[in-house]
Order: sequence, then structure tokens, then C-alpha cells
Amino acid sequence: MHHQGADNPWMVNVVDHPKRADSRWFTEAKKIVKKILATLDDDTYPYGPGPWQMHHGGSIWVLTDAGWRMYLARAGIEWSMQFCADPAKIDRLRTEAKAMVEAFPQTIPALEQLGYADAQAILDEPIADADGVERYTDSLFNSCVPLTQGDHEGVLPKAAGEHYYPIPVKAGDFIRRADFVLWVTLDDGTHAAFAPVDRRGSNDGRAELLYARHGTPAGVALEAATKAGKSVIVPPDHPAALAAFRLQRPG
Repeated sequence: MHHQGADNPWMVNVVDHPKRADSRWFTEAKKIVKKILATLDDDTYPYGPGPWQMHHGGSIWVLTDAGWRMYLARAGIEWSMQFCADPAKIDRLRTEAKAMVEAFPQTIPALEQLGYADAQAILDEPIADADGVERYTDSLFNSCVPLTQGDHEGVLPKAAGEHYYPIPVKAGDFIRRADFVLWVTLDDGTHAAFAPVDRRGSNDGRAELLYARHGTPAGVALEAATKAGKSVIVPPDHPAALAAFRLQRPG
């Protein structure tokens, strides 16, 4: 046995297992996506500039008239989740990715030119067993969502990683205004996510609690409100609301 933990804090006992090694499918996909990313800039990187880690999040890369773009699949296959995956369900993801790529006919020839010789076969060949699931899981059409270390596996207060925080809330990091603080430190030292309750210019300084750690006072309040079909909304003078809007206040 060995211990595994994080700053949350949490700890579980995990049975020792062989060290994970990148498959040749993942190695090849990462090599190609680095070439693709080299053609992009700050305005076209999917989630901002690097350095990146490659997240198994459903990356469907296509070549458009405006250059390379990445779209997310209906579901991503995290590396460890492949071992519970139903091949038929992964095959549906394959056919959906194939339809997307075929809508941009420049894609396959460009990938082949970059050295990704298996692209067409990965999209064309039905997935019926664990080998097929593994190949698709580690392919360019699933495994190459370029995230920074913080956005991938970070823990607050440094960063909210996709592996630790619910994606409907975490996605706010990629679309929020630069002067709104999504993640607020609470009085108990834990972190919670807040959002404005109305559009900019409404002069409404209230904030809605979207996420709080389970078992904390904020988490208990959010759970109770959810069960009652209500929201947790703090007034403008509440410390959390003041923290969330602090960059929008003069001085």
C-alpha cells in the first residue's frame, strides 16, 4: 500500500500498481499537437498559453479556413476511466468525432503531413474491444486538451484544476471577465466559487454561491438550498461579495 493525497486535504489507501507509462498512441498524439499549437497564438490557444499538460478531455482537432481549432467531444475519456468504458459507447464518440472531422476536409491531409499517419484509421475503424478503447482514449481525438498544470490538476488557493472542481463552475475560469474574482477565500480558509446575479451595469452587487467544499458551513448551506430548490445569494456588503467584486471597485 502507499498513500496518495492533496492539499484539500484528503488521503486514501491505494493498492500499489505498475507505474503508468504513456502508450505509443499518446506519445504520437502529443507530438502532433505540439506542432499544431506552434501555429497558434494567444488569441487562438484553446485555453491560453502554455506550458501545457495534455488532458484526456475529448479533444477534436480540426483544420478550418482560419487555422487549427479544437472542439470538445460530447464526453471525454479520462485515462483511468477507459477501464470501465463500454466499447460501444466509445465507438459512438468515434463516429461523432469522425463526423466533425469530415466537416473540415483539410484536416486529415494536414494531420498526415504533420506525421499523424493513423488519423484516418482511428476515425474509421469500429471500436469493439479494450485495445480499440485504449487507442481512441490516447488519440488526438480525445487526449490532447492543452491545459496549464493549474487548470489541469491544480488545487486552490493556487489554481482550480479540472480534476478537483466541477467543470460547470471551473469553466468560469475560461470565460470570466478579468476583473471578476471567481474563487473566494472564506473565513474558514476554504474556497468557494461565486458569480454575479445580474449583468454588468445593473449595479447589483450581490453574489451567488456556486460551489463550496462539502462539509464546510458554506457547503452545508449550498446543499440545503439546493434541496429546497433555492439559491444561496449573499448581499453586496457580505465579505464574499466584496471579495468577488474587489477588482471592479475604484482604488
